[in-house]
Amino acid sequence: MAVASLALSQQLLCFSDPKIRAKSRPWFPQRATLLNSQKKAYIFIVSCSSSQTSQPPEADVQTAESCVNLGLSLFSKGRVKDALVQFETALSLDPNPVEAQAALYNKACCHAYIGEAKKAADCLRTALRDYNLKFGTILNDPDLASLRASPEFKELQEEARLGGEDIGYSFRRDLKLISEVQAPFRGIRRFFYVAFSAAAGISLFFTVPRLILAIKGGDGAPDIWETVGNAGINIGGIIVLVALFFWDNKKEEEQLEQISRNETLSRLPLRLSTNRIVELVQLRDTVRPVILAGKKETVSSAIQKAERFRTELLRRGVLLVPVIWGEGRAPQVEKKGFGVSTKAAAAALPSIGEDFEKRAQSITAKSKLKAEIRFRAEVVSPEEWERWIRDQQEAEGVTPGEDVYIILRLDGRVRRSGKGMPDWSQILQELPPMEALLSKLERREPTDSSHEECAGT
Repeated sequence: MAVASLALSQQLLCFSDPKIRAKSRPWFPQRATLLNSQKKAYIFIVSCSSSQTSQPPEADVQTAESCVNLGLSLFSKGRVKDALVQFETALSLDPNPVEAQAALYNKACCHAYIGEAKKAADCLRTALRDYNLKFGTILNDPDLASLRASPEFKELQEEARLGGEDIGYSFRRDLKLISEVQAPFRGIRRFFYVAFSAAAGISLFFTVPRLILAIKGGDGAPDIWETVGNAGINIGGIIVLVALFFWDNKKEEEQLEQISRNETLSRLPLRLSTNRIVELVQLRDTVRPVILAGKKETVSSAIQKAERFRTELLRRGVLLVPVIWGEGRAPQVEKKGFGVSTKAAAAALPSIGEDFEKRAQSITAKSKLKAEIRFRAEVVSPEEWERWIRDQQEAEGVTPGEDVYIILRLDGRVRRSGKGMPDWSQILQELPPMEALLSKLERREPTDSSHEECAGT
């Protein structure tokens, strides 16, 4: 007999907290999603049966709900193709929006697991457009790791960033909210661009008839040179203001693209020296990762040179993250899906834009994490890391595949990057020791909102 928390006739509704998971794969993503601060209850239906109780004929009727539950059970047992059939059947049985989202999402996970990236992306595209699936969910789920390393995912992420009728606008709205926090005066600037352009346009509207009169000449005609000058100023002002407006729009799109890449970066997994796997976001405010990407010989040489400065680099919170080109193997996807273990779920952090209280770690947990961090970490799912680095290279105008290094800030954003391998002595001069940085922060007035990394510039 299945066990659940609340009995209702022959069925039980199980409400599962993200930190207390059932071992089977529930319907909904295991992690909170972008800009969703409400604490949602995750629901799935568990039917209870007993050998002593007769079941009504209706109990064997196939429904979208029963197909999804059966598909989740099959997936957890490794029968991915059979699970895929159940999710497809669920979609054919007139599911409600919740059931349809669950069926599409889990169907995408099945396609990703068997290497059908295009079909997986199509399922996610439909769920994003029609059933309000949050893009942060896709970034978080380990069952989609192989998809996130594919070109199809890059295309899907770009569509979601731009927004549109084919994929919806939820992810773009989330990114724009973050963009407004990082650039709070952009809206004000645009208001003045529009207002001044409108004022110049109105002035030009009245100047044109005066210019016509000035050209015709005659008694009472305005001075032609003065009128031409006024018209020229108005036209020039409109051109400049419109150009500034479009330039600001272009900068916003570049910023949204960078925020999207930063969010992808924050979800990349690392294996610490204690063999514990964490996402990069969990190391924020704790270390400054330095990503070394290139050929094996080049990266190994850079690590050997860093060993000479090991003590001082550790004082500055530097964590080396080597990525070797071409060594990305297919990610070993555990059959977690939505049903990540209790321990893993408890360690998971929400995505950007969520309730900040959920993002904060306890002092005890953070001190344990610091104790596990050493000088070097190993990348998990190297294909995802390679894809992110190549995207970053394209954004910086660097040929993808060149040897590069990328230094991250304490908050997880890119501090700077360069071709080749870093000059460790220069990094020592550039970055302040962690204890000095904390001491300086303690001495700051509460009203001082400057970024802590300014101490190193």
